[in-house]
Amino acid sequence: MAIHINKIYEITQRLKLIFILVAIAIILISTLFTNRLAKSLATEERKKVEILAETTRQLIQSSDESNINYLLNIIETNTTIPVVIIDDRDNIMQSRNFNEPANNVDKFYKNELKRLKEKNPPIEIHFDDNTTQYYYYDDSSLLKQLYYFPYIQLGVIIVFLLVAFFAFSGTKKAEQNQVWVGLSKETAHQLGTPISSLLAWVDLLKLRYKDDKLINDMEKDVNRLRIIAERFSKIGSKPDLQVVSLNETLDNAILYMSKRSSQKVIIQCHYPENEHLFIKLNVPLFEWVIENLCKNAIDAMDGIGSIDINVHKKNEEVFVDVKDTGKGMDKRKYKVVFTPGFTTKSRGWGLGLSLAKRIIEEYHGGKIFVKQSELNVGTVFRIILKTNSK
Repeated sequence: MAIHINKIYEITQRLKLIFILVAIAIILISTLFTNRLAKSLATEERKKVEILAETTRQLIQSSDESNINYLLNIIETNTTIPVVIIDDRDNIMQSRNFNEPANNVDKFYKNELKRLKEKNPPIEIHFDDNTTQYYYYDDSSLLKQLYYFPYIQLGVIIVFLLVAFFAFSGTKKAEQNQVWVGLSKETAHQLGTPISSLLAWVDLLKLRYKDDKLINDMEKDVNRLRIIAERFSKIGSKPDLQVVSLNETLDNAILYMSKRSSQKVIIQCHYPENEHLFIKLNVPLFEWVIENLCKNAIDAMDGIGSIDINVHKKNEEVFVDVKDTGKGMDKRKYKVVFTPGFTTKSRGWGLGLSLAKRIIEEYHGGKIFVKQSELNVGTVFRIILKTNSK
């Protein structure tokens, strides 16, 4: 099952990558096509400006009134391309399609002329051997929009991707939460009846066989099942947090794990000297987190090694570091390990760390993350809890 889930995870990651690459390809192709179109339009505009320049020359030299009206009509068809005509001393003879300011008009044209000289080469208008004027122009509003279009398109695509991503993630998370809660509560419900029956049978056996020590062990195991069912029943609802001893809670979780792990695994807890820490916790759920971390550590160590749980307090926060001597992990997996279904083991569902994260962050208002890890050396998981958690 774990292998199957990991394959699904890998396929999902590949699909995401393919989707991003396709989006990038669309943007690049669109940008190249738009730039090519803009260059073609710029060439056409240059030709149009050359015609306007020639029309201006003919207009100045013409004496035929009908011809003058015709030439004026041609010039007036230009409503989008800003143009300015200057003489050889940079005196402005004519201008068209500029948004002139209310004040400092001369300064405005001086700056515009400087900009236009750097933008496009001028078109010379020769009237005679001694008279030459220069026709400068800017891109039309349509051409400017075409230049900006790829960036606008890029922004729209990015916004679309972000909205789609967050919408998909939110929907997916909501569906996962519903499945988790439903599965957890149904599991607790299904376990409830046989556990109650087993407890009743244990009480009956204790009455009949008072000196049988195996019955006490059986009772402990049935109570353990009851605690597990209680944990599942709390998933999806706000748990009751009570001020309890963190030291005793950790000791109980470690004692349980020590009895059920190899003798070659040493589990120890280290507390601040002469300090007994009290904090608001839901004991069954917090013990579940510690047990999951220890189980993962034991698996990572192949049943041989040590687990050290270091506890210390700083200001209003309590830090619980679970350190093992296992295989370690790559930094790229620091966040991925908390993803539901992700596991490196050949068995299991890959839900332990995901549950741990939910219990610590959503139910206790704390944080849990991989503090550090080194391949073939070990891993440290850190839990941060507030001493005034509500």
